[in-house]
Amino acid sequence: MSRLPDTFLIQVRRVIYREIAASLRRGIESGEYTAGELLPSEAALCATFGASRVTIRKALELVRNEGLVASRQGFGWLVVGEPLTQSLDSLMSIERQLGQLGRPLRREMTDFGFIDTPAQASMLGPRVLQVGRLNLVDELPFARIMVWCREDLATDLSRSQVTNTSFLDLLGQKPQRAVQTIGARAVPNAEAELLAVPEGSPALLLRRTTYDTDDGALLMSEHWFPGHLTEFVAELTTGGHLENELRLVAGR
Repeated sequence: MSRLPDTFLIQVRRVIYREIAASLRRGIESGEYTAGELLPSEAALCATFGASRVTIRKALELVRNEGLVASRQGFGWLVVGEPLTQSLDSLMSIERQLGQLGRPLRREMTDFGFIDTPAQASMLGPRVLQVGRLNLVDELPFARIMVWCREDLATDLSRSQVTNTSFLDLLGQKPQRAVQTIGARAVPNAEAELLAVPEGSPALLLRRTTYDTDDGALLMSEHWFPGHLTEFVAELTTGGHLENELRLVAGR
């Protein structure tokens, strides 16, 4: 049996990867894959198209050169989109910020109930209302949030209220200030499943404690953001904002 020329095999491989790239392009243009969404893994694409990993990578690289997808270490390949920009300059809730940007937000409740206070929220007293949420923008998970509210402030709050309204708008006492820390973390399994990202992939973890006018703690919250979907912006001046930031860092 005669052996096929190497040039013929190269030509066939070239046609296959271009066809795969065209299929991925159609999926993006039709909305099957939306901005910020992770594509199937390379292994899954190999199985779908019956192609080798080398061929799949050539197809992905072709689509990347067109500016449609990008690769992120720890995540894989995703459809290119603008990250959600969140301001650190005020106590405005993320819901209000997204509303100003014209981005629709939907919440899914994962936790609601009074519990013994976890260690990270000990400043709130012995009992708290725990509320867990998954925030979706354009139906894409972009934040996993757990909020702990002081028990005496939460006795009249219903599941429906905390589903549809920010705590900052529900509290009887007006929040005066908040202390935030942001750090890079690997996403644990429980949060990774909700955010539809690989376990251990890069994320931003924001921890916030909110205080009233008497400097009493009202809320403590943890926010997990996949690293490829969000960015934080703070405007620093030579006045109060910069001085406050330096004071907070030095006081850790």
